[in-house]
Amino acid sequence: MNQTRTLLFFALMFVAYVLWTQWEQDYGPKPAPAAPAAAQVDGKPAADGSVPGAAGTANVPADTAAAPAGKAELVTLQNDVLRLTIDTRGGSVIRSELLYYPNQPVTRKDPTPPPVRLLDDDAKTFFAAQDGLVSNTGAAPDHRALFHAEKTQAVLADGEKSVSLDLTWTDPSGVKVTKRYTLKRMDYVVDLDQRIDNGSQATWTGNAYQQLQRAPAEKVSWFKSYTDPAQHSFFGAGWYSPDTKFESMLFPDFQKNPLNRAITGGWISMLQHYFLVAWIPPADENVTYSSSIVDPNSATPRYLVRAFGPALSVAPGQAVDSVARLYVGPRLQGTLDAIAPGLDLTANYGWLKIIATPLHWLLSQLHAISGNWGVAIILLVLLIKAALYKLTDAQFRSGARMRKLQPRVQALKERYGDDRMKMQQAMMELYKKEKVNPMAGCLPILITFPIFIGLLRVLSESIELRHAPFFGWIHDLSAPDPFYVLPVLYFLVTLLTQRMMPTAGMDPTQAKMMKVMPLIFGVFFAFFPSGLVLYWTVNGATSLLQQWYINRSVDRAHEKAKTA
Repeated sequence: MNQTRTLLFFALMFVAYVLWTQWEQDYGPKPAPAAPAAAQVDGKPAADGSVPGAAGTANVPADTAAAPAGKAELVTLQNDVLRLTIDTRGGSVIRSELLYYPNQPVTRKDPTPPPVRLLDDDAKTFFAAQDGLVSNTGAAPDHRALFHAEKTQAVLADGEKSVSLDLTWTDPSGVKVTKRYTLKRMDYVVDLDQRIDNGSQATWTGNAYQQLQRAPAEKVSWFKSYTDPAQHSFFGAGWYSPDTKFESMLFPDFQKNPLNRAITGGWISMLQHYFLVAWIPPADENVTYSSSIVDPNSATPRYLVRAFGPALSVAPGQAVDSVARLYVGPRLQGTLDAIAPGLDLTANYGWLKIIATPLHWLLSQLHAISGNWGVAIILLVLLIKAALYKLTDAQFRSGARMRKLQPRVQALKERYGDDRMKMQQAMMELYKKEKVNPMAGCLPILITFPIFIGLLRVLSESIELRHAPFFGWIHDLSAPDPFYVLPVLYFLVTLLTQRMMPTAGMDPTQAKMMKVMPLIFGVFFAFFPSGLVLYWTVNGATSLLQQWYINRSVDRAHEKAKTA
């Protein structure tokens, strides 16, 4: 392969990657939610969102059913990283603010942007974490029941390790339920404890459940869908089982492939760009996981995933606790598996995981040294260039020698005219005689292209790089350069690199393509994350310097040979 075709090869590989990614999203294999017969549970999701549990248990009421009378209020639970708003109607978590994650980059004009709101009670972006109890033998507070809170706010105080908020519900029969939410310091995990005190004269039996419910993603323009990294991130539900590991389902697939499976040691979640919310039942409980669409025929349907727990039995005068954990926070790699097995798999690298995971680790180590993610990217370039130095040296020396052969190649073209076969044979003989390898330019690009694609996934999906500043005008390495400085620099570097490439043997069509390639890639990179453009610009600049140095050394050797 002639070195001048490297950019064309790179372009074809990039287009192939884009097409493959889109094909996987549209036609790729989807997880089969159906479980084996032994694990299958009774009942199927209903159109109103209610999903029955095992035979003999009560159904979870749908949101469309009438709620008990009474006025609800909002209460707040907060530690140093997370602020939750809880509705006493059902004791549901209806808002969550991630205090360490602003919803936009910090700038001089806006030094204190508001925090990211993950759970939200706004109708357009509705997203709630709900839980409750159901029973066939007595009263039970589901996610529509009216609870009472002793205080409207509970904030973690200095010196305290945790903070809790209690909500209570009492039935005239004597059954009392106390729902306690607890937050620990520097923790995104919310501990839920539902204590059932049976003050009635009969045994109380029922089930606990937890569910996530959210509105669909807001539709965006075609331009934003292709230029915003968030639009290429996974947006849907995910769950985990020890047998099948992590599986996921896009919201459009809820209708076709509803989840209905019994799992021990699993969890269920809803994911979006950088963040997730997950209900994590106790690892030893056999839980029924299901999905449905609430009011699917309406203009504002909602998607629902549920974890329906095993049967609970409370004798008169006794109490039983039902516990679960709720994770509301960032998809931080290397930390999530400590919360629950498989939670780290929510990092959406897809089939590029084998490349992206080590790249993320290496970038993290370089960031620990430099303190700046942009500098870490530059150091990554230098490490890769050092590792591939011998290959690129052979590539550039071959290119420099081919450039020296251009007058002789041009003479061959004039000699053989339109006889392309004889022309190619003569060129191969010339390359062999002069010890020039036209394939020398292929191997480095074959190695660096997977790194390029893997880094694209890392920059698009790793929350550590979200809103990470570099220097000057770049306040977010995961977003495009706001002033297009890096894409322009890349265009100039590519243009200069192209000028140094040999063009002998190229047909007119290929020559025209090579002339427009720098402009095409400059436009492409205008919409890529600036961290990725920084990587490729520095990579191109160092290659340009290396090629310039080798060209000079080859020229000197050529002149020395002529005068000898």
